[in-house]
Amino acid sequence: MATEARDSRTHRNSSFLAALRSGAVLGDGATGSLLFELTGRLSERNHVYESLSIENPGLVLQVHRSYLQAGASALKTNTFGANEAALARLGIVGQADEINRAAVRLARESIGQFGASEVGGSPQRFVLGSLGPVFVDETIEQTYGSQLRALIEAGVDALLFETLDSLERASALVRCANRFEACPPVVLHMSLRQRRNDGSWNIDPAAYVAEAAAAGASVVGVNCLAPWEAEAFVRAAREAPAVKSGAVMLSAMPNAGGFERIGHRFMSRVNPEFMGRTARTLAEDGARLIGGCCEVHADHIREMSAFLKSRQAGISQPVRTGAEREPVGPERKRANGPFSDKLFADEFVVSVEMLPPRGTEPRLLQAKAELVQALAAGGQVDAVDVTDGSRGIPLMPPGDFIQAIQAIAPDLAQTRQVEFIPHFTARDLNLMAVQSRLIGYHARNIHNVLFITGDPPKMSPSYPRSTAVFDLDSVRMIELAHRNLNAGVDFGGQPLGRQPQPETHFSIGTGFEPESLDPAGELAKLEQKLAAGADYVMTQPVFNWDALEQLQEVRKRSRILVGVLVLTSLAHAERFAQVPGVRVPQAVFDHFARFADEADQRKLGLELAVSHAQRVIDEGWAGLYLMSPASPQSLPQVLEALRR
Repeated sequence: MATEARDSRTHRNSSFLAALRSGAVLGDGATGSLLFELTGRLSERNHVYESLSIENPGLVLQVHRSYLQAGASALKTNTFGANEAALARLGIVGQADEINRAAVRLARESIGQFGASEVGGSPQRFVLGSLGPVFVDETIEQTYGSQLRALIEAGVDALLFETLDSLERASALVRCANRFEACPPVVLHMSLRQRRNDGSWNIDPAAYVAEAAAAGASVVGVNCLAPWEAEAFVRAAREAPAVKSGAVMLSAMPNAGGFERIGHRFMSRVNPEFMGRTARTLAEDGARLIGGCCEVHADHIREMSAFLKSRQAGISQPVRTGAEREPVGPERKRANGPFSDKLFADEFVVSVEMLPPRGTEPRLLQAKAELVQALAAGGQVDAVDVTDGSRGIPLMPPGDFIQAIQAIAPDLAQTRQVEFIPHFTARDLNLMAVQSRLIGYHARNIHNVLFITGDPPKMSPSYPRSTAVFDLDSVRMIELAHRNLNAGVDFGGQPLGRQPQPETHFSIGTGFEPESLDPAGELAKLEQKLAAGADYVMTQPVFNWDALEQLQEVRKRSRILVGVLVLTSLAHAERFAQVPGVRVPQAVFDHFARFADEADQRKLGLELAVSHAQRVIDEGWAGLYLMSPASPQSLPQVLEALRR
């Protein structure tokens, strides 16, 4: 053991730290709560979780494999309580060295086995030696010495101190670890708590980061706390001098959340998709190591992996713009259809959402075509916007759906009574395919596109899970459509044709979540989209009108269509309340609960949608974005009520 603690800069050549510097690395989830789920037994005498690495290695390999299959790139060893003091309380003496070495071996073995099964080579993966807290009076060396030595000699890529609540002890642990020869980078996690009344912390994040950096930690973060607390910590800690200078990087591994009263049910809104969005937010705010703690299992990690891929979209695409050519302006775009014509004339516009079919039933396609015809004939709809794999479900592509509708009802294309707006997600297509599809849209007289990053693949258990592409994000797609295609050059900077006007003239839309869990981040992203060239914005459904206040300044500079959803029942409202980015007030649940009859509930949903739509008109927003995925037949009823 060396006599002096080393600065974290000693580890600059670590491949683990290099991976963190290049982007967010996804760790695994909980080990203990997953072992409890698999065995039905708590860690206790004769069933110590850490000793399973020796007594039941196949079970530990199963845990590691489930996280690797879900997309984790860093595995925690099954050694959270494998120190001398914690093991002694469970009747295990003198086995800390053997248990820790076995746990590292199993993590390495699972990575090797999983990598051998991958096609095209396996990405870099890491083993983090997990060390948990001990509430005893022994010295740190007595408690952790054997465990530290075993983990370091077994070759972990980093040491991970978890769930600590004493800053003084946490700092001492980091210094102790760094006194070992060949000590790998140290990741320090504390379990901080944010007070609800004023948002303050039991330990100040800035002071925590400063102390951890001084002790020699390479990565500083939190675990075993609520997702929203983890996000708040990262936002606060990223301003610390040690983080801004690059001396340390940030990490967060929150729990799967707690239960709350939602409508008439007591449940947790922290489902796998929620954790996916949390992971993306953490990465956007600067976290470099992200994972999960208690009750975060493979389903959560799978969604976190997909959302991180969406966040990393377009980070380093070497695309040349058409900076030397001026993109087309509003006058050219007004010819795209009635929606664009009214939009750029600053007249109120209405777009209704349509979901393409999933299967091959001709009658379903016919019914949708008839509905579009009825909406167009009514004269109160300017556009039909078509979703692109909404909720990660494999539906007919928007362009094909539009073409099929126009084939059934050719008068729609001839009379141009309604403008079609395909949603365009970054999830499914690489860079070349994005350009190809847009050129195809232009050739088919589809000249209005709503760009969104897209929901990660979220298939039913009977459907094989798809891989998300995410070469680009919504900001980058908007920029390329505006600065390249609308300027007459492709994504490589080459002319789109030899004719005098080779440029496209897409009207460009984008989305916004007024009730995002990260309002500041969502608003900043919207500003990026507008700067990239977006012409208009469609919001998620709004039930809490105060959430629109944040857009008051933006609406002076851009055209915003406010989303209104037609709810059909109490059950529909409860399901929709689980969608991230949407918050349904308790008053809505209470209104529906007053009626037991489904017909009465459906009528109430229509009345609520009409009142919301009327409010959009009365408050002078640029337009109305009307959605009714559960009952598209209600769309004409809402519009007729508005007309009256």
